[in-house]
Amino acid sequence: MPDPPLIAVLRRRVRALPPLQVDGALTALITLAQLWPLLSSKSVSGVPWDWWGYVVAVAASLPLIWRRRAPVTVLLVNLCVGMLYDVADHVADQPVWYGSLVALYTVAAYSAPLTRITALVLTTAGLLLLVGSSETALRSIVLFVAAYAIGRAAATSRAHAAALEERAARLERERQMEAERAAERERARIARDMHDILAHAVSLMVVQAEAGPVAVRKDPDRAEAAFDAIAGAGRDAMVQLRRMLGALKEDEAPRAPQPTIEDLPELAGQVSGIGLDVAFHTEGEARPVTPDCAVAAYRITQEALTNIVKHAGANRADIRLIWEDDTLMIDITDDGQGSGRALPSGGHGLIGVRERAAACGGAATAGPRQDGPGFRVSVRLPVARA
Repeated sequence: MPDPPLIAVLRRRVRALPPLQVDGALTALITLAQLWPLLSSKSVSGVPWDWWGYVVAVAASLPLIWRRRAPVTVLLVNLCVGMLYDVADHVADQPVWYGSLVALYTVAAYSAPLTRITALVLTTAGLLLLVGSSETALRSIVLFVAAYAIGRAAATSRAHAAALEERAARLERERQMEAERAAERERARIARDMHDILAHAVSLMVVQAEAGPVAVRKDPDRAEAAFDAIAGAGRDAMVQLRRMLGALKEDEAPRAPQPTIEDLPELAGQVSGIGLDVAFHTEGEARPVTPDCAVAAYRITQEALTNIVKHAGANRADIRLIWEDDTLMIDITDDGQGSGRALPSGGHGLIGVRERAAACGGAATAGPRQDGPGFRVSVRLPVARA
């Protein structure tokens, strides 16, 4: 049953105090409790109480300030001093047990199992031997066993709280690590997307820009189309980059979706505008794929076409989508000889293709064609189950 709010707050505040302050306040409280019968009452004869009672009442409580450092020693001192209270005849009728009860509680809460059990046995045995009446002995044994039990309950509660705190700290560390890994994956994804977008757009723009001066002199209409293609590639790159960078802003309005399989014909037409004949074919009945796979299919095809423009020196490229029961096959081939323009290469294009395919549970291979000149990129992506 949970503690009431006020008790819970008080408990937290007490636990936040330094242990020495808590033990000092407890020692003062026990001292006052053991002195109270001597201070608040008088003997029947009117004679003041013997000074010995005051000394024992104080001496039986002062060691409690060191109870956490030496719990067994403090218990022994309290028991021995408390038994000396009745040496004097003229003292208030009271048992000086409060300090010993707190000391036994401390032994039960902080000592090793053998130590605390031995202390309990010796304490109860001493009470049976030294206390006069059986009723007093029984009452004292019940009190000391209760103090021991409360000490064990406190130790168990403290251990449970420590375990919960350690578990919470471990979960927080795991959460932070997972957040860092997620941020890493997101940075890698953004880096791949930016590489694909920029490499594709810049490659198209460079090819058209190089052909532009020649076309201006010989074919003005073709030159105009080249400049239009450059502008179109630049605008498309800007739109995609703005969409991607918008994902980094928390207050960004809803963004347009990333290009997917449905945008592949448009991509083929865009690349065809630079003089490379790109054919697009599909076989089989289109089936649903996960959103990640749909984006990966577009980006992989875009990267493959970019490599053809930059490095292949090809005249024709083919994009073929083959829909099977549980797989989507994408083949991108060209008829190049590897004599394309010496455009800069990031060196990670094919690695990014394989990473994108693997992230969707698929696979990708790339290499020279076996049926003729050129290069082939083959990708296998899973189809979402119904």
